[in-house]
Amino acid sequence: MTEREKIFGRISEALQAKAPLPGHGHDAIPAKVSGAAAPSSQARKWLPAVGESFDDRLAAFQKNAAELKADFWLLNHADEISGKLSELKQAGHWKKIASHNSAATNAGCGGLGLPICWTDAGYDVKELESCDAGITECDALVAQTGSVLLTSRSAGGRALSVLPPHHVVLARREQLVRDLPEAFALLKRTYAGNYPSMISFVTGPSRTGDIERILVLGAHGPKRLSILCY
Repeated sequence: MTEREKIFGRISEALQAKAPLPGHGHDAIPAKVSGAAAPSSQARKWLPAVGESFDDRLAAFQKNAAELKADFWLLNHADEISGKLSELKQAGHWKKIASHNSAATNAGCGGLGLPICWTDAGYDVKELESCDAGITECDALVAQTGSVLLTSRSAGGRALSVLPPHHVVLARREQLVRDLPEAFALLKRTYAGNYPSMISFVTGPSRTGDIERILVLGAHGPKRLSILCY
C-alpha cells in the first residue's frame, strides 16, 4: 500500500465516526480513532496544572497574560471600572468607543463622555471600525492559558471584540476558572442545547510572526487587550 493510499484510508476511516454535538465531545468521541486514544478524558494530564484556590488561579492568569502582552488589572470593586476606563481613555486618546448593554458596561462607559456605538440592535460596520476601543463582558477568564472566553452573546455580537484596535474586557472575579476543561464545562452548563453562533478564546492581542519570524501585534484584530477584573 502506498503512502497516498494510507492517507486516504485514514481519512475514509475518520469520516465514519459521527461528529459530536458541541459540548458533548466527552461522551460521543470514540475511545480510539486510527489506533490513537482520544485525548478528551486525559486533558488535565498533559495541560499545565493550575492550583485550586483563587490566589493560584489569579497568579497563573497574571503570569500568562503578561507573557501574552495583555494588560491586566485586579480591581477591588465594580465602582472602580469607570475610573480605570477613564485612565485608558486618556492614555489611548479615545474619541469614540463601542460597547453593548449590560450593568458593567453601561456603568463604565457612561462616565467617559464619548460617543458610543452600541452593537445590541444593529449598527453600521464603518462606525464600529472607526471606534478606538471595544468594551465587552465575557464568559470566563482561563488561568491555564491567560485566555478570555467570550461568545457572541456575552460580548455584544461577533465583531465588537475584533474590529476596534483596543479590546477592553470587563470580568468578575468569580469568572476566573482554572483550566480549559473547566471552561468547556462552563460553556456546556450555560448554553447546552442552544449554543451561541460564535465562541472564542482570546489569548492576548492579535499577532502574527509570518514575516521573517518578527512578532507583529494587531495584524488580524485588536492590537491591544486590556482586562479589568472586579
